Amino acid sequence: MAKITNFQTDLLRTFVSVVDLGAYTKAGNVLGRTQPAISLQIKRLEELVGATLITQTRRTLQLTSEGEMLLSYAREILRLNDELASFFNRSTISGVLRVGLPNDYAFAFLQKGIVDYMLQHSDVSLEIHCDWSARILERLRADELDLAVAMTDKEATQYISRTWVERPVWAASENMRFDPEKSVPLAAHPEGCAYRARMIQSLDAAHIRWRIAYTGPGITGLQNAVANGLGVTALTRHTLRPGMRILSEKDGFPPMSEILVGLFYKHPRLSDAGIRLVNHLISKLDGSDLPNGQIHRNMKIVS
Repeated sequence: MAKITNFQTDLLRTFVSVVDLGAYTKAGNVLGRTQPAISLQIKRLEELVGATLITQTRRTLQLTSEGEMLLSYAREILRLNDELASFFNRSTISGVLRVGLPNDYAFAFLQKGIVDYMLQHSDVSLEIHCDWSARILERLRADELDLAVAMTDKEATQYISRTWVERPVWAASENMRFDPEKSVPLAAHPEGCAYRARMIQSLDAAHIRWRIAYTGPGITGLQNAVANGLGVTALTRHTLRPGMRILSEKDGFPPMSEILVGLFYKHPRLSDAGIRLVNHLISKLDGSDLPNGQIHRNMKIVS
């Protein structure tokens, strides 16, 4: 029988803390250990794995390929371990959780998952902050948010727990008709929005003229503009409203490139209430029709 390697959760917790907090000293402060003790635990974990997990160049820590692989499993193991510990400790779930959502997800299916969580845990107060994805991740890094959903790319993997792919669809009013001799009127969020960029890239590649007919930061205003026939826009299927129709290549609208969306959090900074919310959202994701997975590549951590 092959020998089974047991990965101790305290070693995995140290590893994830170093990654999420960006330094051995910061991890030690959170875990109540000295910097040398943290280094010894990382060394012990590397002995179990049989490979180097973290390399350091000047003030920058970087994961090896083995470290990236281990991080994915370690984060999942700790998430389940901490939920189990909270359950058997019969601890009261309370406190304030600050959640960041990108603007176009403010009224999407994840918000319903968050509302369901609130109904189950009346002692938890939730603060929902809607903004552009880049700003949401900046606020998470600055510890101004506890967890976040944000659009990302294949390189931005720090703090990530789950990812899934959204393919934007063209949306227009049911009664809207287009004159092929005129520019396509677009309803869009301001510059910096991933959906706006994909609309423009798609139309430019197809040599289709366009103009911005409406611009605004809020999803409700954008939906109203489309429903009222002011322009067409890119939405997810979850944010389509009654009175809208999806436009396809048959209507002269080329497909848009996919967008990667992720669930992010710093495990060492998350309370029991936060862990419960993360698990609740992940169960919603795993039970939905969205393709989801995990990304682990090219992570750099600056101390």
